Amino acid sequence: SISPTDPMLRIARALLVLVLLLVAGAAGIYGLRNPEMAALDDAARRGAPGRFVSLTDGVTHYDTSGPDSGRVAVLVHGFSVPYYIWDSTSVALAAAGYRVIRYDVFGRGLSDRPDVPYDGTLYDRQLSELLDSLRVRGPVDLMGLSYGGYVTGHFTATHPTRVRTLTLIDPAAVSSRLPAILTTPVAGAWFWQVMQAPKAADGQLSDFLHPDRWPDWVDRYRPQMRYRGFGRALRRSAITSSRTNYPAHYAAVGATRVPVLLIWGLQDSTVSITHSSVVRNGIPGIEYFVVDSAGHLPHMEQAAAVRARMLEFLAAHPVGSSVR
Repeated sequence: SISPTDPMLRIARALLVLVLLLVAGAAGIYGLRNPEMAALDDAARRGAPGRFVSLTDGVTHYDTSGPDSGRVAVLVHGFSVPYYIWDSTSVALAAAGYRVIRYDVFGRGLSDRPDVPYDGTLYDRQLSELLDSLRVRGPVDLMGLSYGGYVTGHFTATHPTRVRTLTLIDPAAVSSRLPAILTTPVAGAWFWQVMQAPKAADGQLSDFLHPDRWPDWVDRYRPQMRYRGFGRALRRSAITSSRTNYPAHYAAVGATRVPVLLIWGLQDSTVSITHSSVVRNGIPGIEYFVVDSAGHLPHMEQAAAVRARMLEFLAAHPVGSSVR
């Protein structure tokens, strides 16, 4: 038998106590640092602008504007700022007679945060089902901003018959390696939630060349951070991006022969304009518009110039024209 005073037993007990203390400490830190304290449910969505539809992977928050009979333009936001990032663009397109659809991709804004991989398959399914729910059968004019360049590029490559034109604004174009600890299943999720998720709003103003013009930007961002699953969605999206071969990604878009307009803020410090070569090399015949005095969000900082170029591009590819 083992004596209660056996040295090995004492060591085992000490190790058990240490493990329990570490677990308790990790749980305590998680509770203090984790900003997600609420469930995203019907009560949370009550009174929110826009509309909601239940799709295979959960509820999607979306908005439509412009005439129902108008040519359909679909706007896809970036890595984490919800569809309100398109406010001025949607107003302008609707005024020009377009039927504008914008939505929160899963994990952001008021759309659900399913516990699934956040990859092209998920985003394709969400957009396809959203269009089906709105009875949009013909090809659409698709626009992707930043990480939306990954989402819309993947959709275009896999569903080319559903896309008339593609407009990319400062799109994701380079994969950044994540620290190994962040990609591990348990420890990675913990570190992301206590280190990355709490400060998700802090860096948003760096997307602007002139952040002083957007004093409420960070405050508009924070509400989505309180709903469970937000950090998980961002982490899994970051992992997807880190593993994406962007030259191949845009080459697949180019192979569809869908007309593409590339817009880039000259002073973008989030995704440097030097990475535009990745997109341009992959898509033969791409149209390229550089916007001076603009950072990562030229459609906001130089709205009139970007709007005019977008409308010119769309007018050159009317409904019924051959796009292949």
